[in-house]
Amino acid sequence: MREVAQLAQVSVKTVSRVFNNDPHVLPETRTRVETVLRELHYVPNTVATTFRRGRVTSIGVAVPDLADPFFSAVAKAVDQVASENGMTVFIADIGWDAAAEAAALEALISRQPGGLVIVPTSTDQGYLRQWAERIPLVFVDRCPVDLDADSFTENDHAGAYLATRHLAEHGHRSIAFFGDSFDITTVRNRFEGYQDALRDAGLVVDEDLVFLGATDATGAEEAVSRLSAHPASPTAIFSSNARCTMHLVPAVAGGHWAIVGFGDFPMANMLSPGITVIDQDPVALGRMAAQRVVDRIEQPDRHYQRRNILPVRLRERESCGWSAAEPGLFPRSSPAGRSFWPAAQVVAAG
Repeated sequence: MREVAQLAQVSVKTVSRVFNNDPHVLPETRTRVETVLRELHYVPNTVATTFRRGRVTSIGVAVPDLADPFFSAVAKAVDQVASENGMTVFIADIGWDAAAEAAALEALISRQPGGLVIVPTSTDQGYLRQWAERIPLVFVDRCPVDLDADSFTENDHAGAYLATRHLAEHGHRSIAFFGDSFDITTVRNRFEGYQDALRDAGLVVDEDLVFLGATDATGAEEAVSRLSAHPASPTAIFSSNARCTMHLVPAVAGGHWAIVGFGDFPMANMLSPGITVIDQDPVALGRMAAQRVVDRIEQPDRHYQRRNILPVRLRERESCGWSAAEPGLFPRSSPAGRSFWPAAQVVAAG
């Protein structure tokens, strides 16, 4: 601003008035200042503005993978709430490397946001204590570990239980579990729900039917190959997150497994068969988390509920509809002519 003022031969205060569209500036002075602003490509320092005015102007949001539909929906919802409250958003894609989480979040915090919405990947967020006392930290999808902070999650255990029970009710007696890593709390919680549903259905929990690392095409193909060779001849798969399910779909082509996945994803309903899922609501999670940041900024002394758990529901499509007791009925192929699970003969549940 000092450089603009010097070139325009006005005071710094006049530059500020022009930039903020103050009507009490002479037209010729305004024109001269605006010309210099354009020539220097002047942009105000929002961090400095925050300190000077005492008004929060931004929220930070950190997710493991912006390409993932679930996390991108969370980030977009945060951005919408921020925009409604006159704030901008800094977004960090922190990746799946848990060891890189701290550095990524510290870099985001260095930009002085008014609060953070975080989907964590590491197993310990204790390093954030020094900032938790100064800015609101709100966690989404996974609760923080070793840190007292707000969280908005979904009922992982109940959703996994519902999915597994649904498969058992369709006659499946040998149901595999697909996931990424037990280091992730959501995977552990969903695995417990899967186990409880098997036990309540009188089925055996077979550790050899637990396949981790199916988070890319290679991992999914390897897991399906091992599944095919299993002596128990499993007939169904519970996939514990949408990322695994998306990689699982092409890997099972030509196979005979019914599938229920935790988390919907784009075009899941357009596959043949459509994928039955435990439906999440990432938009609601993101909006609630962002609103909690705004609320804590505006009313820091108010009491808020720390842990908030949203319900999930089963969205039934066709991938679970085949009964293991009645193979060979109702064949179905994709419009492109590529058959998925032709031996299973999946049909719409009714």
